[in-house]
Amino acid sequence: MQTNFQELEVLCGDIYDFSALPLSPFDKRVCAFLNEVSARLLHLPAVREYPDITTFAFFCRRANLTELSDEYRGKIESRLGRGTTFHIAPSNVPINFAYTLVTGLLAGNTCVVKASSKDFAQTRIIADVFNRVLSEKDHDWLVPYIKIVIYPRDRQDLTGYFSSKCNVRVIWGGDRTIAEVRKSEIPPRSFDITFADRYSICVINASEVEKETDLSGLAHDFYNDTYLYDQNACSSPRLIYWIGEAECVKRAQERFWNAVYEEIKDKYIMEPVTSVDKYMAFCRAAIDLDGVNTVKMPDRRIDRTEISNLMDRLPDYRCAGGSYLEYASENLDDLFEVVDERYQTLSYFGLDPKQIRRAIIENGLKGIDRVVPVGKTADFGVVWDGGELILMMSRIVAQV
Repeated sequence: MQTNFQELEVLCGDIYDFSALPLSPFDKRVCAFLNEVSARLLHLPAVREYPDITTFAFFCRRANLTELSDEYRGKIESRLGRGTTFHIAPSNVPINFAYTLVTGLLAGNTCVVKASSKDFAQTRIIADVFNRVLSEKDHDWLVPYIKIVIYPRDRQDLTGYFSSKCNVRVIWGGDRTIAEVRKSEIPPRSFDITFADRYSICVINASEVEKETDLSGLAHDFYNDTYLYDQNACSSPRLIYWIGEAECVKRAQERFWNAVYEEIKDKYIMEPVTSVDKYMAFCRAAIDLDGVNTVKMPDRRIDRTEISNLMDRLPDYRCAGGSYLEYASENLDDLFEVVDERYQTLSYFGLDPKQIRRAIIENGLKGIDRVVPVGKTADFGVVWDGGELILMMSRIVAQV
């Protein structure tokens, strides 16, 4: 079937050239290119408006890439990239396309990335810097390896074209996106890496909140985890799980949420449709769940719903835009009873992460792949959803 390339916008690269050969993971020339991209981004005045671009630029710095490659010493010396990777980035997280592209490059591959069709400024800023660095003599050899495109999500023929060229297809964006993309076949030896719908939680030690004289730092970190992406990222917490005695929890909740409100009141603008969605989510929870209580806040930018019981269906009641279920207990036992494969990130405040991780392993939980401090849920890593992306996107050249 002939592909119609109308509606396809190419931000970077040649979509017809798939002749580039696989590279070794963490190729020094690739790392030099990314370091130059980092430097250019950090010197752009416009980047100050986009903290997610700054974070991405620091991820690409030589020092960070060297640290990453050191972690893979002994694992990648006999590896090569698999060839061409086709990445479908999620529509609601502007910067994800850049991270998945860089991971594919670091693994040694040609990368075709479908960025979000939403017109995010971050996408064009980063693509422009990529093009500028690729035009220079030291880095122009990388041109065939980097392709950034935008097209409507319903253009199955374009998804089919790029799928037919790939050795690995990386699908972000949730269950529906995965099902739709899989309608396009990939070559027999190719395979998918998928990132399905996930549910994340924040665990807070109430007594540690009470010890803090100033909660502005914690509130700022919580804002970055939630409101920065309008709570749309899979790593954004939806359930706030408090640990402590009942009275201590009540006092900590009041202080914490007041601090969060002070952080967001001049930053976060909520769309009217979001308010309706949040109200509908509360109604569903009130009908289906026992012991549901809404907690009054100054306005609807923070919606708190207290629940008295945890159950397996909690991820079904998620809603974006500052909507939180809250539960209190004296330990993590209740949480561990309901965790399944849908649970992704556990962020924490006032707890020992080593103890949390040990408990996850000892209890054999099917979910919770990441344990991170509050403020770090959106930080990208080459280990994601429990898998090592560098190893998954490269192959072993065995010697017997």
